[in-house]
Amino acid sequence: MTTIAVVRKNGIAAIAADSLTKWGSAKESATYIANHEKILQVGDSQIAITGSATFKLILRDYFSGGGEFRLSSAADIFRTWNRLHVALKERYFVLPEEDKDDSLESSRLEVLIANPYGIFGVSGHRTVQEFSRFYAYGTGSDYALGALYSSYDEPAHSAETLARHAIEAAAEFDDCTGLPLTCATVRLLQA
Repeated sequence: MTTIAVVRKNGIAAIAADSLTKWGSAKESATYIANHEKILQVGDSQIAITGSATFKLILRDYFSGGGEFRLSSAADIFRTWNRLHVALKERYFVLPEEDKDDSLESSRLEVLIANPYGIFGVSGHRTVQEFSRFYAYGTGSDYALGALYSSYDEPAHSAETLARHAIEAAAEFDDCTGLPLTCATVRLLQA
């Protein structure tokens, strides 16, 4: 259970995530979990992760394995995620079945990516979207998106301020989102 957000504004991309882990009704806060970060640095990209807590370990292992990957465009991310999907099933034993009516197997995680090339999202079925302003995934995403929508055009608000505000709003109203939050910023190549 997680909320993650990504924002693009004034030549900066910011990505933020909460730090709460839930197992059924049990809450494991950052007070008790030392490795609570949900944002990974992969090359020049920052990747925020939703889904099982195991996914951050899987992605860290996968991307540190020396394989070739590119995250600089929606097409590159799609190709990278298709190769990752094969590894998720074969090396990490992810069960891809969710709903029999799905057209595609699910990778069972959603991620947001911030890098010098833009801000992107990857859904469980490997749909890749490039966002022009902001987006959020996770259990508190409705609150995060509302906070982003209502405050994005404020001239004084930076990308980082907005991303932090989104996670704070989600933590206030979603019982599966908890503070503290983590945030990373990236300078965009094109504003």
